Amino acid sequence: MNKLSAQQTNHLVEAIVNSYRENQAAVTMESVSQPKREIVVKVIFMLRELLFPEYFGQRQLISTTIEYHIGDMLINLHRMLHEQIVLALTHQALSKNTDLNHVDEKADAIIYQFLSKIPELRSAIELDIQAAFDGDPAATSKDEVVFSYPGVFAVSVYRLAHELQLLSVPLIPRIMTEYAHSVTGIDIHPGATIGKYFFIDHGTGVVIGETTTIGNNVKVYQGVTLGALSTREGQNLRGVRRHPTIEDDVTVYSGTSILGGETVIGKGVVIGSNVFLTRSVPAGTKVSLKAPDLVFKGQPGQESDPDLDI
Repeated sequence: MNKLSAQQTNHLVEAIVNSYRENQAAVTMESVSQPKREIVVKVIFMLRELLFPEYFGQRQLISTTIEYHIGDMLINLHRMLHEQIVLALTHQALSKNTDLNHVDEKADAIIYQFLSKIPELRSAIELDIQAAFDGDPAATSKDEVVFSYPGVFAVSVYRLAHELQLLSVPLIPRIMTEYAHSVTGIDIHPGATIGKYFFIDHGTGVVIGETTTIGNNVKVYQGVTLGALSTREGQNLRGVRRHPTIEDDVTVYSGTSILGGETVIGKGVVIGSNVFLTRSVPAGTKVSLKAPDLVFKGQPGQESDPDLDI
């Protein structure tokens, strides 16, 4: 088996390290401080167990042991979150050349505020689970919804990440939602605002942009995009409202795109499949495409269309 010679190895090392030094956008290797994706993913699953110990993690917890178990989980979660949030805050400070003082204290304060939201997050996610069960006649139980529905998983991760986003934690919220994106095909930016009783049915290909606002009791199907009308200006659009507002009780069917920061879909609107919308829709409206003209080839008693080549 052929191996690299010492000379070849040294030449490759020199070339690769020089490429680091030539990249002016890169932080020097000595000052790199970034959260670890694999640890953030572990935190997601620990948080899921903390939210729903009846479904995940240790089973058959009884009243005399559950307090000990939850206390132990909180200690481990604090340790892991503290390490990752300190890394994220340090990386942000180094990137922006800002003050690095009191990072530990700031991380502790963030974690306490975040964990204080667990009961509220549990209630919100329970409503999402109920929405999925109520909205899907194929669901046989809420247990099935919790364990197998990608939309419920993606929205649960989003709700956790959104709380960290509200607490100005850099990097970690996006790592969380992009992990959910990678395993479900559902892309929800942690900056989006989503109301209660939200259900994504099937889910694959759903995109919900950063400045999207979604009300209560909204249901969307696979392939729906709630996106920006144009992103050609790139970073110049940072902080600008680019994504639509979806009010309460709206249903959006598969393959539909709703674009633009000034686009408002009113209360109770139903939007059919494959619609492309860049303007607002009044409350109570139904929006659909005209049915296409279908040609059926080869039916008995029907002449074939010579121009139709399938």
